[in-house]
Amino acid sequence: MRQPNLFPRRIVFALGLSLALAATPSCARPPKASAQGVAPQQSSGLTDPHAALLQPGGQSIADVAAKVTPSVVNVFTEKTARQSPGPTQSPFFSDPFFRFFFDQPGRGPREPWNKREQSLGSGVIVSADGVIVTNNHVVSQAEKIRVVLKDGREMEAKLVGADPKSDVAVLRVDAKDLPAIPMADSSKIRIGELVLAIGNPFGLGQTVTMGIISAVGRANMGITDYEDFIQTDAAINPGNSGGALVTMDGHLVGINTAIVSRTGGYQGVGFAIPSEMAMQVKDAILRDGKVVRGWLGVAIQDLSEELAKSLEVTARVGVLVSDVPPESPAGKAGIKRGDVITAIDGVKTNDSAHLRNLVALAGKGKKIRVELRRDGRDKSFDVTLGELPVDGTAPSSSPLQTEEAGLFAGMSIQELDAVTRSRMRIAPGIRGVLVSQVESGSRVASLGLRTGDVIIEVNRTETPTVEAFRKAAKEGDRRALLLVYRDGVTLFISLSR
Repeated sequence: MRQPNLFPRRIVFALGLSLALAATPSCARPPKASAQGVAPQQSSGLTDPHAALLQPGGQSIADVAAKVTPSVVNVFTEKTARQSPGPTQSPFFSDPFFRFFFDQPGRGPREPWNKREQSLGSGVIVSADGVIVTNNHVVSQAEKIRVVLKDGREMEAKLVGADPKSDVAVLRVDAKDLPAIPMADSSKIRIGELVLAIGNPFGLGQTVTMGIISAVGRANMGITDYEDFIQTDAAINPGNSGGALVTMDGHLVGINTAIVSRTGGYQGVGFAIPSEMAMQVKDAILRDGKVVRGWLGVAIQDLSEELAKSLEVTARVGVLVSDVPPESPAGKAGIKRGDVITAIDGVKTNDSAHLRNLVALAGKGKKIRVELRRDGRDKSFDVTLGELPVDGTAPSSSPLQTEEAGLFAGMSIQELDAVTRSRMRIAPGIRGVLVSQVESGSRVASLGLRTGDVIIEVNRTETPTVEAFRKAAKEGDRRALLLVYRDGVTLFISLSR
């Protein structure tokens, strides 16, 4: 689920420019002359205020940059362009991602062309024998990939594999003794720590910017399927994608990926894939050629304050299990609907996105320890993960029937007969009443009920008929905990007034 659109924003992959293949002039510029016509002297480092920010061991920021920049490469890809940018559009906007956000009407149709298109990005050397990690969107559909090292060496690169769901790709070059970057434990990064972002913005060549860790665990951004981003205010621009986010001891903590912006340019909000996640994906690609994600087999949802009150558990601690198919790995292990998962292998799970990432990256066949709360007691289960299956499809809408009042005002329900079940593609074992309409702006709508939901329980009482539903609803005059079937799974929704 995407974040609410609280203000106009653009989530932009920091991919870089896509240019028609041609000679590119040097971007180097001479130093700006002073008023006397003499170039100003470079800071000695002793008077540079940034040099005063010494790190443990007495290293300056310049020392850290010198240590890590050889491990970051510029990535150039080529592919056949399908259409020209048009006579009124600069080559900058031939990047398809920028066309998506900045195209304006009235420019006229674009004519097809047969020229080659070149894109710019970055990558990080993670193994001395030639393994490089970058973003999938940097090398997607590339017919030719080249990397340029800081020392000027240019090499052909082979795409070993890519994982679009996490936006990680792995390249390999035929070289030995490359300067591999050391790894940081991204799970231990703290908000406020200084970091450097290194990449190839706008094709200018290798560039270093500095900032802090602004937030960790950013998810539900709608950028990739599996998100656990590190947020930073270090300047990240088009071309930085696939580059390195490093700590002040020179260790890789993230792979720069995207920015949030109202303009398409840097505005202080950048995202990086944690190094721990990127390396897990890299290892799976090198080992199996693809990522086979683990499957616990539960439907989960974040534990809101309202749900926590209804379930009589501590608010915001754990992830609520809303459905467990009996033949799933979790079902076979004994996990039940209504359980609150608090940790996986000792790692706390306070939101559903984090739990989903932990399970998926553990992989098929991995045995994990699931810690949870059930009826006020702590329990743990050993579960052997299966392989993540293909997603199902959502049901269609339903016609208006009888209206409800009181706590359920603003919605209509109907019996779930055989015809409706077939049309809505509701599983045979599901017994409940169908929510046939939800009034826009109503309280039930704001609390999460949707047209097409099937209410299975009210306050832990089964509601297979409209009569049973209304009887159970009367007993909960000011608060009701609903068990709802939606899109092939069940979830809890708490109503109150």
